[in-house]
Amino acid sequence: MQTPLFDDKPAPSSSPRRKAKVVVGAAAPDEAHAALAEALPSTLWLGTSSWNYPGWKGSVWDDRDYELAPLSKHGLRAYSEHPLLGTVSLDRAFYKALTQAQYAAYAAQVPDHFRFVVKAPALVADALIREEGRALAENGSFLDPALAFSHFVEPAIAGLGQKLGALVFQISPLPSYWLARPVEFLERLALMLRALPMPEMPALLGVELRDPLLVSPEYSRLLIELLRDTRTTYCLSLHGKMPPIEAQLPILRALWPGPMVCRWNLHRRHGAYGYEAAKKLYGAFDQLVDPDIETRQTLAKVAAATAGAGHAAYITIGNKAEGSAPRSVFALAQEIAARLK
Repeated sequence: MQTPLFDDKPAPSSSPRRKAKVVVGAAAPDEAHAALAEALPSTLWLGTSSWNYPGWKGSVWDDRDYELAPLSKHGLRAYSEHPLLGTVSLDRAFYKALTQAQYAAYAAQVPDHFRFVVKAPALVADALIREEGRALAENGSFLDPALAFSHFVEPAIAGLGQKLGALVFQISPLPSYWLARPVEFLERLALMLRALPMPEMPALLGVELRDPLLVSPEYSRLLIELLRDTRTTYCLSLHGKMPPIEAQLPILRALWPGPMVCRWNLHRRHGAYGYEAAKKLYGAFDQLVDPDIETRQTLAKVAAATAGAGHAAYITIGNKAEGSAPRSVFALAQEIAARLK
């Protein structure tokens, strides 16, 4: 019997096989969305908070079923192919500071016109050290300008380059001892912003607050002065912890003319601590369950005026704002375009 020269079966390997990389496909092109994108100003960037949601099947992803992990690792490229999704909020940067290499890897996945909104790490943006939301101790690094630069500003600028849109210090809700001294807190915030060695760059620097006291008439004038003095943008915080958009607009008007940043995270119906309730109610995040027409119309008016005047406008929306972040973006884009006609 003749021995074959080549065995049909592959030789056993001592090394484990690598899993094939998942290629996430983008949703089929939508002519209406493409036409809408063409009608919007080039200084307007709309997008979502993160991008790793399987429920966006058909609106952002193609019709295949993807799990959360592959979308987190490989979904950004497909996300950025959508004509109306020109920015995204890198919320994960808040939980752990990202490196220059990590930022560069994100930048490599998106086209030149795409821009990132990046949250400062809790290391410098939270007055407390927390574990799963529970306060453990006072944070001695809170608003430290050297750490803010080395762990946030410098790596984000170096890694993202021209694709960096806005750096946002989202200050977590302050503990009672800071809220009892709001002027002192605002002065300390101003000291950090003044001490940041900011290089010349096209990106915006923004501050988002989560304590309504700090934007109240009693303290808003001091807030406006420090923002103007440090050339920092006020980031509209549309969240149950904060007053409605109409009550925050006087701060933005006082800084006019200038750019805007808005992060629309949670429908006010759920209150200050309603993330879990919204998550249960909105399910797969594939439908607009709670359309907030009033907020959307007001936001569209501000965005149209800002971008229409040639100033940069960045708006990111979370799933818990209305039920589906991409569909909120699409609806907002329609409202903005209608106001620009």
